[in-house]
Amino acid sequence: RRAHGGSLGKAALEEQSPPSAQPNGGAPGAERDGAGPRRSTESEVYDDGTNTFFWRAHTLTVLFILTCALGYVTLLEETPQDTAYNTKRGIVASILVFLCFGVTQAKDGPFSRPHPAYWRFWLCVSVVYELFLIFILFQTVQDGRQFMKYIDPHLGVPLPERDYGGNCLVYDPGNGTDPFHNLWDKLDGFVPAHFFGWYLKTLMIRDWWMCMIISVMFEFLEYSLEHQLPNFSECWWDHWIMDVILCNGLGIYCGMKTLSWLSLKTYKWQGLWNIPTYKGKMKRIVFQFTPYSWVKFEWKPASSLRRWLAVCGIIFVFLLAELNTFYLKFVLWMPPEHYLVLLRLVFFVNVGGVAMREIYDFMDDPKFHKKLGQQAWLVAAITATEFLIVVKYDPYTLTLSLPFYITQCWILGIILVLTWTAWRFFIRDITLRYKEIRRQKQEHRHEKDKCLSNGDGHSALLDESSGNKLRERKL
Repeated sequence: RRAHGGSLGKAALEEQSPPSAQPNGGAPGAERDGAGPRRSTESEVYDDGTNTFFWRAHTLTVLFILTCALGYVTLLEETPQDTAYNTKRGIVASILVFLCFGVTQAKDGPFSRPHPAYWRFWLCVSVVYELFLIFILFQTVQDGRQFMKYIDPHLGVPLPERDYGGNCLVYDPGNGTDPFHNLWDKLDGFVPAHFFGWYLKTLMIRDWWMCMIISVMFEFLEYSLEHQLPNFSECWWDHWIMDVILCNGLGIYCGMKTLSWLSLKTYKWQGLWNIPTYKGKMKRIVFQFTPYSWVKFEWKPASSLRRWLAVCGIIFVFLLAELNTFYLKFVLWMPPEHYLVLLRLVFFVNVGGVAMREIYDFMDDPKFHKKLGQQAWLVAAITATEFLIVVKYDPYTLTLSLPFYITQCWILGIILVLTWTAWRFFIRDITLRYKEIRRQKQEHRHEKDKCLSNGDGHSALLDESSGNKLRERKL
């Protein structure tokens, strides 16, 4: 379309029909938008570039609805005389206004499905949660625990922790009614939570070895810290058979199968109205909840010291976030089945995948991703703040000394990790460099002797000079 006066205007350029489907096409909110050439671990994407009402920005619409809602509350609704109620409602309204601003105006992350606004929403929730944690951190222990009553009046009361240890007999002959009562007691709602949790964690990490290391390491942490939290006291078969092998292991296995399917899936996107059949339309709606494209994570921790330290840091933050789940509800007096505990887990499920993708991009492509992603930064800050709350609210529990044999095991493990690190990234490299220099000297000496035997002394001097320059370059 031509603008007034015969020139092709900006609006006319924007209204031209989209180009034909191309690999990594210009879909709105593409996961690798503007990130340069496609990486070898990234799947090929075909997109017809359809931009429908679903994908367009609705900043003015949201602003109009928000203004109407605030105007209704101000002009047509009588303000109650209850100070506590008004305070709660004012805080909730402030949070909702911030979420509306963030969903429409915040920067997009690496994910675009089911919609970029969904991930912007969880980014803003991360900010709100971090501010809430900082507020709790600056309260006294008593005030912080009593503040939880404003969220739920049943909180703020010390609750006994359930002991998962005790009688560890799988078959109890002394109980004539039900000899397997110990086994049935352990089969509670946390069993499917373990399975689905590790299924989703596998989709976040996308590596079998890292998932298994984190799973086994957490069981060792439960063994080590059961003198601090009774909740960690479990039977041996509960640790290794029910948790590691059945729940965690089965979740990791199903997660790896899903990753394999996602890596082989064809990522070809069409607008819903461009699909002729109803079956194709329904399939397109379902696939809207799958990734726009797929990147296979290759962590390669042994390839460099930087990646090794990064992977160790990821494992450390993962384990710390897992421990915070138990310690937070212990110091804030929340029962394990409380909805706040479940909401925190749902929160980490939604923000964890984005954070892991941003961390991987930062590690794998540092020239393009020059700073850590916003969601990864917030997840790290939230994990650290939660730990600081635990330290402030119950330092006595955290400072209970470890049993001597557990201390010995951890010291031995740390020494082994440090020794392997020093050998792999320092001693081994120095040894290989020394062998390479010695090999080059032997080759140079052989060439020199060969040139002297041919009577070409000048060539020998040139070879010696070039060999010295080559060694200087490699060093």
